[in-house]
Amino acid sequence: MTMNNYDIIIIGAGSIGVPLSYYLARKNVSVAVIEKNCSVGRGQNRAAIGGIRATHSNPAKIKICQRTIDIISRMDEEYGFDVDWYKGGYLFAVYTEKHEQELRKLLEFQKHYHLNINWIKPAQVERIIPGINSAGLRGGTYSPDDGSASPLKVIDAYYKLALDTGVDFYFKEEVIDFELNNDQIETIITEQNEYSADLVINAAGGNARDIGSLVNTDIPVYPDSHEGGITEPVKRFFDPMLIDLREGSISANYYFYQNVEGQIVFCMTPNPKIPGKDTYCTSEFLPEVIRRMIDLYPRLRNIRVRRTWRGLYPMTPDGFPIVGFDPKVKNLFLTVGMCGHGFMLGPGLGDILAEVLIDSSDAYQDILQNLSPRRNFTGEEKLE
Repeated sequence: MTMNNYDIIIIGAGSIGVPLSYYLARKNVSVAVIEKNCSVGRGQNRAAIGGIRATHSNPAKIKICQRTIDIISRMDEEYGFDVDWYKGGYLFAVYTEKHEQELRKLLEFQKHYHLNINWIKPAQVERIIPGINSAGLRGGTYSPDDGSASPLKVIDAYYKLALDTGVDFYFKEEVIDFELNNDQIETIITEQNEYSADLVINAAGGNARDIGSLVNTDIPVYPDSHEGGITEPVKRFFDPMLIDLREGSISANYYFYQNVEGQIVFCMTPNPKIPGKDTYCTSEFLPEVIRRMIDLYPRLRNIRVRRTWRGLYPMTPDGFPIVGFDPKVKNLFLTVGMCGHGFMLGPGLGDILAEVLIDSSDAYQDILQNLSPRRNFTGEEKLE
């Protein structure tokens, strides 16, 4: 086997690993990315539907996604990559007293972090979403600065930027073992090669726990599956990502938006959850989500669906990511458990972690503490 030496090696060329590789390499360190698939974004990145919002219920996620929005909104201007950024906003339409109370309470917390989000009345909802079902509509929260972009175009842009900055990518190589010495990874072993690095980063998405098991550390990341779909393109007739928090017969919330090409992109949270790594589409998804979407927004009725797919949410017990050094392995850093938000977290998190890991910045201690692998995992994400 060939031994390849780097300052930093990232395991996983997805929504987290690829942007992170670019921001690290930009700091003049040697970086390699090892990926078991044949190209970037072949894991869960290609299953992301493209929404990007800073309006979360967790301070760390808010700050990271604020950074992401700033970066993605300037990708064309700063780097020359059109990634289909569209500032259409997010709108949580509310039809129950329970959801109104929850969102109004959360709104106070979100305002504390200077988010541009407000409670709007039913008439305002109807102006923003013309033709929405108004029966029982109580209003909603609206955040106009949130938006969407193409996951495929974003990761392709970062891949090109990373290559231009000197990052080496090793595709079709699966990490099968590690050699440790004094609680540090000394050698990373794939079937083809061996690697060494001062710092190893686990960014393996749905396979993060498998990578952890190779060094006898139990990373609490448990994938479950969600399905999405996309329609034919039609002339734009609404702007925001529209979210309905009510439960259906086999589903929790669902959400959809119209992308820059005019297609309606939609997703649904199954209830109960579907644990495991199965990414085959089900027969239940489309009838359930279409019935609910048309009931909420009848104008969707005659638009034809083009395809559906299924991807994984690498979940943690409390619904928040795990970011920080592994408690047992000194030179193993974890960026895992993004809970379905890897696409919107990736650029901001990569930029922040480059400052933390290379510049030794202490400006983000609140984020690292909030997402620490050593936390007790007793919190709960309110807007998963």
